[in-house]
Amino acid sequence: MDANNRNLFLTIGLSVLILTLWQIFYVNPQIEAERQAQLEQQAIEQQVQPGTETGGAGTAQTQGTTPSGDIPQATVSGSAPGAAGGAAGTVDDRASALSATNRIPVDTPTLSGSINLTGARFDDLSLKNYHVTVDESSPIVDLLSPVTGPDAYFAEFGYTGVEGAPGPDAVWQVDGNAVLTPSTPVTLTYSADNGLNFSRRIAVDENYMFTITDEIANSGAGAVALQNYGRTTRYTKPALPPIFILHEGMIGVTGEEGLTEHTFNEIEDEGQDAPGKSTDGWLGITDKYWATALIPEQGTSFQPRYSYFTDGAPRYQADFLGDAVTINAGQSATVTNMLFAGAKKTKIIDAYEAEREIRQFELMIDWGWFHFITKPLFTWLLYPFSNMFGNFGVAILVTTIIIKLIFFPLANKSYASMARMKVVQPQMQEIKERYGEDREKMQKAMMELYKKEKINPIAGCWPVLIQIPVFFALYKVLYVTIEMRHAPFFGWVQDLSAPDPTSIFNLFGLLPFDPSTVPLFGPFLMLGVWPLLMGITMFVQMQMNPPPPDPTTAMVFKWMPVIFTFMLATFPAGLVIYWAWNNFLSILQQGVIMKRNGAKIELWDNLKSMFGGGKANKPAE
Repeated sequence: MDANNRNLFLTIGLSVLILTLWQIFYVNPQIEAERQAQLEQQAIEQQVQPGTETGGAGTAQTQGTTPSGDIPQATVSGSAPGAAGGAAGTVDDRASALSATNRIPVDTPTLSGSINLTGARFDDLSLKNYHVTVDESSPIVDLLSPVTGPDAYFAEFGYTGVEGAPGPDAVWQVDGNAVLTPSTPVTLTYSADNGLNFSRRIAVDENYMFTITDEIANSGAGAVALQNYGRTTRYTKPALPPIFILHEGMIGVTGEEGLTEHTFNEIEDEGQDAPGKSTDGWLGITDKYWATALIPEQGTSFQPRYSYFTDGAPRYQADFLGDAVTINAGQSATVTNMLFAGAKKTKIIDAYEAEREIRQFELMIDWGWFHFITKPLFTWLLYPFSNMFGNFGVAILVTTIIIKLIFFPLANKSYASMARMKVVQPQMQEIKERYGEDREKMQKAMMELYKKEKINPIAGCWPVLIQIPVFFALYKVLYVTIEMRHAPFFGWVQDLSAPDPTSIFNLFGLLPFDPSTVPLFGPFLMLGVWPLLMGITMFVQMQMNPPPPDPTTAMVFKWMPVIFTFMLATFPAGLVIYWAWNNFLSILQQGVIMKRNGAKIELWDNLKSMFGGGKANKPAE
């Protein structure tokens, strides 16, 4: 292998090494911290509400009165409100915070919780289909929580600009024991002293979209001008530090600016960002897997804003303020907004964008810079195959075959060129011996040989280069798509987005020893079955070729399978399964092409040489 090939492989190796070290020392500790936090939260919720699967979700049907001191601050005229009643965390637990106010239960196939009649606020939503851990008996995920409880997070819509307009402290009325379901919308009413009467119809679909339609009637003596606002406010940010491949924080698509993103840390530094006005789009707050998004009435002008408030309890907020709407005496107006609050499931997000004409709503999911590879890889291959076979792991195997077929012509040409290089190996060795240390003449003679035999010296790198973009795209898919969260394969792999949980250092669970607990070296000791299979297949693939003539390259190739085995052990199991399966298919493909081109497959000779039997194919000194 010449210097160009050697440098290319070294560059690729270093790139993967950097990514792996980042995975080991940055991502993995965060994943472990998240797992521990989830387990602690599960234990707390089970202590607070023993015997309940939801850990507080669905308890919001309890009726009560607003305690003194919990009344939200009044809306400032002409702006979206920033504060929301009392100090976050003033109530001991979530259940007590929920029971302190009058509520309307919410019950859909995907959501449970309630709507707070104070402010008509969405502050109690739990996701029925998602559990805190891979254990199905663990509590379901709480998305929104009341402002006086822990992890406060809510969304609401209101009005400002005139005295008496319903803001965050308005107490709405409801007739009877209404329950919000996909088939039973609820209607709230609010009447102000100045003659304004509001009728709010709240509907929800079977997934995560709420539609809020307000009928505003002016029975007063004069015209009034109202401004509609919406906001989603969160009092905590993710416990784990941000990761550069994933955006968490403020997000929106509005106006000429298009996509706007601010991480939690960025908005803390900036304080506030108010892009230009817009007549369409959306804005909200996103986590890795969940999000809330406000969708103002499309076609009407509004001012988006992203803020971090430090008065009182620190909080993050995405809000919008609509242009004033004038309602003459005896007249009425209708305002419609939507709220997304739920899991960022690709099919659902895409359907909302298409059916409800929400501009670039797909960007709610962070597909990254390689969007053109990442999303098609998931939506065109992985997701359909997972539905077909009922298993994302099988989908990864089938997708790998499809990718192999797509790139077969290029890979075939590359392997054929490599095979021809093996055929002319004796001539290459003769050139090296003839010119000795005169590297310039040797390189010139080599290039003439390549030209004569129609050989591309870097053709052998193409199979690796093809695999790298797919590797990174699959890594992104495994990390950001909620469909891959807690997705099982077979046997011991119960979460394709997490590393292989087995380890050869405790005989794959036979010994009562957890290698991951070893300080500093724990991640390296979690060497599971699939990383070993990946390493073995990589080793076999490399041994099919004669030893590189350059001693440095030969040493790199000798140790590369070992290094990659330990490095990839910390990566998501789905990614390692892909790499091992891809190596296996490459072995078959390379073997067929080499045999067809009359090139000798060096596998058995190399193995005999390595283990002391047979003649060694040593690189030239």
